Amino acid sequence: MAEEVKLLGRRLSPFSTRVRIALNLKEVAYEFVTVEIFGQKSEILLESNPVYKKIPVLIHHGKPICESMIILQYIDDFWARNPSILPSHPYDRAIARFWVTYLDNNLLITIWGMLMAAGKEAAKEAAGRAAEILQTLEEAFKQCSQGKDFFGGDAIGYLDIALGSFLGPLKAGEKLSNVEILDEKKVPLLVGWAERFSKQDAVKEVLADAEEYIEMIRSMNDGVPTV
Repeated sequence: MAEEVKLLGRRLSPFSTRVRIALNLKEVAYEFVTVEIFGQKSEILLESNPVYKKIPVLIHHGKPICESMIILQYIDDFWARNPSILPSHPYDRAIARFWVTYLDNNLLITIWGMLMAAGKEAAKEAAGRAAEILQTLEEAFKQCSQGKDFFGGDAIGYLDIALGSFLGPLKAGEKLSNVEILDEKKVPLLVGWAERFSKQDAVKEVLADAEEYIEMIRSMNDGVPTV
């Protein structure tokens, strides 16, 4: 029931987007609660995640679960019906987790560098690093997809959701740096994957576009964040 599941987050938080996609995949009804994360943080956030004080937080039957990829694992375990989010084989699960860690340790900070760069040269430098990371992920896609449409095979899964949540900010970074990163000549498999991922029913309504992120950056520069 909707009242049993709440998600604390914000629309332009890629980590909140991950959880929303997972809940949509499992067809779980939930209430999305937009919380304040700038300045005075929302009381419900401080109560639900007193350690990190960050979003997203899934509240299920009054119990909070924090950290986006931990939440995804919880969703997959609790609502065990198909489709599965994590691969079934332990080795494939380990590989998916490895690449998610790589993403979160490397791609996120690089995208943020593109978005917040002070000047065109700094933005292009960050874009170059992002392009190198995507070339590595192109090889990961070959390994994980085994010739199918998604990292997870025939359907989107754990790694698809993790990377897909960054598509909006990545495309915003392309526009701001004037550098094409999802380049069909360099990463054709990822370009095709991104198009297929963005069209998924579980994704379309929650994946913010580049213009929304660009507006967010402008508002942050003006001192009025809208993320």
